[in-house]
Amino acid sequence: MRINKSILLMSMALAILSCSENEPISELENLEPDNQVFDGAERANFSKTGTTEDGFYAGLPISYELVDGKRIFEGDIILPKDEIYTEDSNFVLENGQDPSLSRSVGRTSGRWPNNTVYYTIANDLPNQSRVTNAIASWENNTNLTFIERTSESNYIYFRPGSGCSSSVGMVGGRQNINLASGCSTGNTIHEIGHAVGLWHEQSRADRDQYVTINFQNIQSGRDFNFKTYVEQGYDGDEYTSSLDFGSIMMYGAYSFSKNGQPTITKKDGSTYSVQRNALSSEDLEGIDKMYPDGGDGGGEPTYENGQYYTVYGLRVYRYNDKWYYYSSQGWREVVYVNGAWYYA
Repeated sequence: MRINKSILLMSMALAILSCSENEPISELENLEPDNQVFDGAERANFSKTGTTEDGFYAGLPISYELVDGKRIFEGDIILPKDEIYTEDSNFVLENGQDPSLSRSVGRTSGRWPNNTVYYTIANDLPNQSRVTNAIASWENNTNLTFIERTSESNYIYFRPGSGCSSSVGMVGGRQNINLASGCSTGNTIHEIGHAVGLWHEQSRADRDQYVTINFQNIQSGRDFNFKTYVEQGYDGDEYTSSLDFGSIMMYGAYSFSKNGQPTITKKDGSTYSVQRNALSSEDLEGIDKMYPDGGDGGGEPTYENGQYYTVYGLRVYRYNDKWYYYSSQGWREVVYVNGAWYYA
């Protein structure tokens, strides 16, 4: 007698199914479903919303989100807590004041010296290949070299987190890139972008020429995430000629939306797609200017007259090869002497 193999296999499958309906699969009992929906903007914490705080950075007012003790800007950027103040004072000292009162900091461009980034990966970080693959993407397409840390004092520490987040540029000492299990290789490429000095693309100083920010659609208390970095007192250098909708650093059209409507549109009112696959050609163009071949990304920056810069923690304007700062007394010339800014 011939037995129909298809019928036999189907009977076995039904038997297994009837058992599995009553016997839970132990591996899945404690597994929580992945409810994360990527709206085009990384988050420092996928499940928690912090409180909105105000302070001063580089002598200018800034708003940020306080989440688990971290000062978070634009969703995933970690602000250095020792550079945020509650009062607008002592950013520039008068002659004769004690330099210990100064609130300036010893960081200018935040570039990694010799185009070399040191890093280490926490042993308990799940899926470490997303880090190594992201690093490979950077090394294969830019002039940056990533080396596992031995005893270097300045380095990136990839560790588990509640979301995807990073500081911008080399901040000194250990700086964390936090990666939740939902952070992909593309998200990791994005966070490394912050760590080597890139800001979000939609925060460009000239972004209003290319996009419209629909503030009426932004979640309550999150509108500060959509200011340009010049408005927030940060480095305003542009390394490409126009906004790049394909940049891996670009917010999505629906980022931080409260009503399902776009928060960012093109000037004609249309939306766009965001990608987290690889660095775009314009991303690479900008990085090559920041870290040229054979160059020293951490070398002394050059300054042009008629431009704003953040230098040693102060937002200053370059005019006739001198620095000027706008205070309650108007524009005044300032000089940096022995670790502190003074009025000239």
